[in-house]
Amino acid sequence: MNDLTRQSDRVLEDARRLRDDNRAGGRHRRSSSIGQGSQAIKRANWTLRIRNIVIALFTILVAAGIAGAMFDGIGFFGVMSVLVAAIVATALFSSFPKVKVPKRADLTKGDVRTMVGRTEIWLEHQRPALPAPAVKVVEDMGVQLDALGLQLEAIDQQHPAAQEVRKLVGDVLPETIDAYRRIPQNLRQEKRAGATPDEQLTESLTRISREIDHVTRQLAEGSLDDLAIKTRYLEYRYGENEQTSKES
Repeated sequence: MNDLTRQSDRVLEDARRLRDDNRAGGRHRRSSSIGQGSQAIKRANWTLRIRNIVIALFTILVAAGIAGAMFDGIGFFGVMSVLVAAIVATALFSSFPKVKVPKRADLTKGDVRTMVGRTEIWLEHQRPALPAPAVKVVEDMGVQLDALGLQLEAIDQQHPAAQEVRKLVGDVLPETIDAYRRIPQNLRQEKRAGATPDEQLTESLTRISREIDHVTRQLAEGSLDDLAIKTRYLEYRYGENEQTSKES
């Protein structure tokens, strides 16, 4: 268990370093990865693009070679056609396929690594619609999700605690953001019940962030029973917050 805790701490430190490097990009920050899970998905997507480019260029060269053998050379026009085809293929496969934004219903599907990566990708695409303080919380959350995913891999995925955590990450967290996004833009800075929807969202995300950190530490300590009770309480608590946001 100590080895797992040290490994989790190392993931947290690496993820924080990644986050800080991304933030150093300044105005490009909102297009950066918030965690290692989403970065792995993007890396796999780029690998697929590069593979497609290589296949396309190889196919073009083979076709040009066959044409040259059949017609005793392809001439200047043929060479230019091959060059244009290579440029077009490279430009096309450099942009496609794009990384798909997961649907809400798909966030908790698959193994732990898939769940974490999908959730991080989904959160990254919510940033443009969120107020600046909430964006910062979301970006910090990527670090925590990476560490949480590592801890979840070490327990039985059918354990009630693991199912509760999946619900926290795949249901409670996205529903909090969706509830905010359903509020009309012109009402998000109007104060109701002592706080604006912008402030309510930031507070809710901050609490969820703290709970993810708490859950990660409990998993590292093996406190699974306490974890299930704590997460159910959180769901009840945030169910009330979401209703408040909708009414606002």
